[in-house]
Amino acid sequence: MNPKLFSKILFRNGITNRSYYTNRTRKPTLYSRISPLGSPSVSVVPELEDWVQKGSKVRVAELHRIIHDLRKRKRFTQALEVSEWMSKKGVCIFSPVEHAVQLDLIGRVHGFPSAESYFNNLKDQDRTDKTYGALLNCFVRQRQTEKSLSHLQKMKEMGFASSTLTYNDIMCLYTNTGQHEKVPDVLSEMKENNVSPDIFSYRICINSYGVKSDLEGMERVLKEMECQPHIVMDWNTYTLVANFYLKAGLTNKVITALKKSEEKLDGKDGLSYNHLISLYAKLGKKDEVLRLWDLEKSACKRCLNRDFITMLESLVRLGELGEAEKVMEEWESSGNCFDFRIPNVLIVGFCEKGLFEKAEALLEDLMEKGKASPNSWGILAAGYLDVDKMEKAMECLKAALSVQGESKEWKPNPKVISRILSWLGDKGRIEVVEAFVCSLRTVIPVNRQMYHALIKTHIRDGKEVDELLHRMKLDKIDEDGEMRKIFSMNKRNLNSYNIMLFFS
Repeated sequence: MNPKLFSKILFRNGITNRSYYTNRTRKPTLYSRISPLGSPSVSVVPELEDWVQKGSKVRVAELHRIIHDLRKRKRFTQALEVSEWMSKKGVCIFSPVEHAVQLDLIGRVHGFPSAESYFNNLKDQDRTDKTYGALLNCFVRQRQTEKSLSHLQKMKEMGFASSTLTYNDIMCLYTNTGQHEKVPDVLSEMKENNVSPDIFSYRICINSYGVKSDLEGMERVLKEMECQPHIVMDWNTYTLVANFYLKAGLTNKVITALKKSEEKLDGKDGLSYNHLISLYAKLGKKDEVLRLWDLEKSACKRCLNRDFITMLESLVRLGELGEAEKVMEEWESSGNCFDFRIPNVLIVGFCEKGLFEKAEALLEDLMEKGKASPNSWGILAAGYLDVDKMEKAMECLKAALSVQGESKEWKPNPKVISRILSWLGDKGRIEVVEAFVCSLRTVIPVNRQMYHALIKTHIRDGKEVDELLHRMKLDKIDEDGEMRKIFSMNKRNLNSYNIMLFFS
């Protein structure tokens, strides 16, 4: 019996047992097993082998879907593993399309020499416009100008250079290698060869004129682009143009371009709103920034952390910290996963305005919630240094070191450390300097500056430095000009015999 019909019968007879549906579970697929393996270091081959060993069917279409998904998510190593496994197991006979995909992945994972070797080993029937194009793209991506142009010439000779993608690749090559003046010539060649430029072709060319500050050339290409019946103008092109007008100080033209961009917005694309919000912030247009933020929240189902960062950075740029605090509150109630970059934007804003108490209050609140990052305290430490509040800077750096365990990759700003150590050497107490240096050694290798501070402190207190000199020897730190200066200025307080031994 049809399940839906059976459900209706149960309902009409007052039988509400729903286990007929809710107890069913989806059958696992190969895609559902591979997709969660997000770490690049995790091989997907064991999952493929296990799938086969358990007698499950391997469908070529699903493998293609997995490769496509992994490439889209930039998990190139895993995508290559799937492609190579398909080839090794003979799951299907590779067509030029499959070879092109594998060649592209080889280039991304192992570099262009490996991709070139793979191409050279292909059979003649597999060297088509697809595989030639994939190798060209690989050369371009790795900025191999000579190889790209030589390969392009071969493609022309074989009649494989008639696609828009081929010309776009060469324009990208010139853009990425700073040869912007050559881009318009490629666009002209396209049109001469009856190859229709697409939206990307025009955008690369617009960028090439903008980079050279040739606004007339940029406007000429934009106008031509707008007149093409096959081109659907998008927000991205107009924000690109607006950026170059902004650099030229042409405020009215910036606003006109931004209005055109807004007309082309994809209502559900937060990224497009972010671009407009940032540009209006650079223009100093607070009302426009707030208006677009409201539009974005209405249009998008949910604002991502990326969107909150853009908005906070824009408000900080405008000096609107009160509004920024409101956005911070919105983020906290959004349910988004915690991202320390978000409060850091506000901390930077507070520091720039000298509102250190507010920055500290925010950090202490995060500490109570167990969400403070060492980088956040490091930002505040740098802020205090800018106004010569050395003791406060040191306390902040000590706080950063105390929570460093949560972020093993964090390293303190060398300039901040240098200034604090210098200050401690001149004014710090021995026990304070010792404790601070001990904490520093947990995150960075011991260095000469640490010993400078320690020795200067001991000398000021009239303490022996023999043990410090011995530790320096063990840490393989030699004397330098600063060290000699410290000793020469304090000869009376030092054991000259030990110093001579140290410098020998």
